[in-house]
Amino acid sequence: MEPDLPPGQRLQRGWPVTHYGPVPKFRPERWDFRVFGATADGEKHSWTHEEFSALPYTTVVADLHCVTKFSMLGAEWGGVLARDLTALAPPAPTATHVMVWAEYGFSSNLRLADFLSDRTIFATHKGGELLTAEHGFPLRLVVPHLYAWKGPKWVRGIEYMTADRRGFWEERGYHNIGDPWREQRYSYQEEPGDGPEL
Repeated sequence: MEPDLPPGQRLQRGWPVTHYGPVPKFRPERWDFRVFGATADGEKHSWTHEEFSALPYTTVVADLHCVTKFSMLGAEWGGVLARDLTALAPPAPTATHVMVWAEYGFSSNLRLADFLSDRTIFATHKGGELLTAEHGFPLRLVVPHLYAWKGPKWVRGIEYMTADRRGFWEERGYHNIGDPWREQRYSYQEEPGDGPEL
């Protein structure tokens, strides 16, 4: 029986390395994770690598769909659920979107509802093993119901926003939402209400 794949996707047996720019060097003494923007208490929140590593660890079995048309099914991701993190540093009632920030100023925007999905996870592990640097160590976001670019590698923080703003690839022609089941790959496919004007 053929696996259930989003339109235009093909099953991938391995895990190709795809990213833009160099792989950052991890320095645990300099690394921190920040939550800022429209927070409920108006304050910025941060965790050192040691503190972040001590947060509740959860595993999620979920697929990964890359916009380059490969899909990896049934991967086990381990890390911190987005909803668990937001319980520690909740958004203001006026927050509607999240900008996920990564190394080199890379960013990806998400609707708050997508970010708070039950299976959105800040992954440190895949298949019980630490991520490799090429695949996002020490931290990558996995948003299983959206294309993989919506979950950046080498994540350093999130910004709660009261209005949508396009991230790195969304400013360069990729769809603002990125639903693989609707094949939302490119910005020219956007409909009114899908995102801010380019």
